Amino acid sequence: MIRAVIFDLDGTLLDRDGSLKKFIDDQYERCKHAFKHIQKNTYIDRFIELDARGYVWKDKVYQQLVDEFLIKGLTWKEILDDYIHHFPFHCTPFDNVEITLQRLSEDNLSLGMITNGFEVFQMNNLKALGIEPFFQAILVSEREGIKKPNPEIFCRSAELLQVTMKECLFVGDHPENDVKAAKAVGMTTVWKRDSYWNEVDADFIIEDLGCLPAIVKSINKKEGR
Repeated sequence: MIRAVIFDLDGTLLDRDGSLKKFIDDQYERCKHAFKHIQKNTYIDRFIELDARGYVWKDKVYQQLVDEFLIKGLTWKEILDDYIHHFPFHCTPFDNVEITLQRLSEDNLSLGMITNGFEVFQMNNLKALGIEPFFQAILVSEREGIKKPNPEIFCRSAELLQVTMKECLFVGDHPENDVKAAKAVGMTTVWKRDSYWNEVDADFIIEDLGCLPAIVKSINKKEGR
């Protein structure tokens, strides 16, 4: 029986790619006095390349940008601070996020989240999406001292939600950190399709989060809930 649904954040609930593009465009315009010698598209494309889909923290990204583009008007620390404070204003959810969380809650399912990243930054992004109140357990890797795919962080989430591994449905976009790791500890897995990856060995594959309530009901019906 599925009693809890646990989500990844970036790329699963938060449209990080879309949010990042909006932010970089805005940052370029706000910091144009320091970036005016760089073509906007050149700056945006190089940022995205160095960012590596969020797997490189921005201190390294901005240090590299300042060195490559010979940026003089701002230090990399000032540009990083701008990122930390302004990115949440551009956070955009995927379609049907709020209504899906609402329906799962109405079906008496406990909701959790496991996200890699820095605590304050990730929590600010979550609050910007307006969905924090739906979750009974939120684990951020910096605060926990471990990160996905470490099995311990999945165990902690289940413990906080007071369910067993087999009673958890985990939803994420990364084939290793989310799907494979959750499956390894005994959770049922849902891969939210991402065009960056090929097919993934998940129990379910979805394009739209709106499918989740029906998936849970189907699983529980088969198991006689």
